[in-house]
Amino acid sequence: MRELKGRINSVHSSQKITGAMKMISSARLRKAENKLLQAEPYRRKLWEIYAHIEKSGCEFQSPLTVKRQVKKVAIVIFASDDGLCGAFNINLYKKLVEEVQAYQKRGIREITVFPVGKKILAEVKRIKGIRLARHPEAFEKKDYMAATRELADELMEDFLKGKYDQVGVVYAHYKSMGVQIVRLRSFLPVAVEPEEKIETTDRLGTWYIYEPGCEQILTMLYPLMMHALMYDLLMENKTSEQAARILAMQMANDNAVKLLGKLQLEYNKLRQQGITSELLDIAGGSNRESKATEVLLYWM
Repeated sequence: MRELKGRINSVHSSQKITGAMKMISSARLRKAENKLLQAEPYRRKLWEIYAHIEKSGCEFQSPLTVKRQVKKVAIVIFASDDGLCGAFNINLYKKLVEEVQAYQKRGIREITVFPVGKKILAEVKRIKGIRLARHPEAFEKKDYMAATRELADELMEDFLKGKYDQVGVVYAHYKSMGVQIVRLRSFLPVAVEPEEKIETTDRLGTWYIYEPGCEQILTMLYPLMMHALMYDLLMENKTSEQAARILAMQMANDNAVKLLGKLQLEYNKLRQQGITSELLDIAGGSNRESKATEVLLYWM
């Protein structure tokens, strides 16, 4: 009974911790969702400008959009710095391993991985045939806007130098509170995903005059688009992380309630058994005492 009482107290303490972590993650989820929503209009406007220029028939092709024969690849993987978020990091790691193996089957041997997140670093080190690269220190300071800008600039510079022929980002897409989808998003060369395509509807056949010209505008626009995209992917991953942690803590709470019910039932059974044994001992002692009294009276 003493052992069961200790286990019940231990489960109670764990339940309080998971409940507190669930509340903290809920607050962080709202903050992450707000940041994601606040960044959306800016990113969407950049893609809208790009769609207008593309529709105008501009023939300029930026070096960032050139598709080359893929021999050297870089993969950025976003994960979490903290644990207790269920299978969140494991699913990201599995996706990374799947993509690395797919590249290796195609004969690509120069694969560089940028792990962002303390919980994924040790796992990535175990993958054979890859080279690890350090992410910007701004990630450690939680300055995500500066960090993603620095990382995007580094990748674009290396892409232009020919250090990489293709760059992708593994992250968790935030679809809803209960659904987070692990994806590989192509980052370089610049490409518009089908769900990101924006239909431009010009009123009354409006004509746009580009100053100083579409080439100069696109040269400035592409880096801004890449900065916004990298930040958007990171914030989606951060939002998915908090959603996954809330679900994990909720499951932990539910399991704690079930375990407490079983332990309490077992404790009550043992307690009832102890009480019954004491009552039987008392009844047996009383019976023996009455018999001894009868024998004594008989001899007297």
